[in-house]
Amino acid sequence: MFIVAGTLYVDPARRDAYLASCADAVRAARAAPGCVDFAVSADLVEPGRINVYERWESDEQLLAFRSSGPDAEQITAILGAEVHKFRIAGVEAP
Repeated sequence: MFIVAGTLYVDPARRDAYLASCADAVRAARAAPGCVDFAVSADLVEPGRINVYERWESDEQLLAFRSSGPDAEQITAILGAEVHKFRIAGVEAP
C-alpha cells in the first residue's frame, strides 16, 4: 500500500471552480479497484493551494485509474505542484 500526497497551486480566484471540476474524478477514484481513499480539498490558509491525498493498494491499480487522467483544462489551470508517492512500511495507531 502507498500514499500519494502533496499540493497543487491554482489561481486563487479559480480554486473553487477547479475543485468543482474534480468531483467526478474523486467519485471515479473512490470507486476504482485498489483505491482506499482519495481526496482533493481547499487549503484553509493559502487561497490558491489545493491539498491532494490518495491511498492505493498497488501501483498497477493506480496506473489503471490514471490512464484516464485529468483533462487539458485542469492541467493548464495548475500553476505549480508538489506531489509525491510514499511507500508504507507499517501502520499503527496515532
